[in-house]
Amino acid sequence: MNKKAEQAEEILNEENKENIQEEKTEESTQETENSTAESAEEQTEELSEEDKLKEQLKEANDKYLRLYSDFENFRRRNNKERLDLIQSAGSDVVKEMLPILDDFERAANSNTEAKEIDAVIEGFTLIQNKLNNILKTKGLTPMATQVGDDFDVDKHEAITNIPAPSPELKGKVVDIIEKGYLFNEKVIRYAKVVVGQ
Repeated sequence: MNKKAEQAEEILNEENKENIQEEKTEESTQETENSTAESAEEQTEELSEEDKLKEQLKEANDKYLRLYSDFENFRRRNNKERLDLIQSAGSDVVKEMLPILDDFERAANSNTEAKEIDAVIEGFTLIQNKLNNILKTKGLTPMATQVGDDFDVDKHEAITNIPAPSPELKGKVVDIIEKGYLFNEKVIRYAKVVVGQ
């Protein structure tokens, strides 16, 4: 009986082993199914994350395009306004100079004889004063440059150097060829001068 008991025990052990193996197989199958289900869930989560990121990228691109187009429109509008301003900036000055142009035409068309030269000179002087007054109201002022002033690079443009007529005129203005002008306290034309050396 010992042998039968041993054989029965072996059979039971084998059946237990088979049962344990079946349970392990079932567990591993279940784990595989669970992991497959989990990976499927993770993939759907990843896909949804990917979709979210794609959506965010699309929104960011839309915002970028809108901002870029707004900026381009602003730049074009600003350039157009600046161009219009530049083109029409001098119109008020030109409009105020039209009467002076008319005065010059009247003076040129007048039949004057040689004995009325003083009247012609006086007429041109009046026109020049009128023009100077209009330009002064717009901010134009002549530079106060005189012979004997020190040569100043910020105000003067040296046309040529000549030997100084006297020792005190070395490095100073000897002659003024063209007046310099300031427009609203900024130099718009340097005085053209001759400097003594």
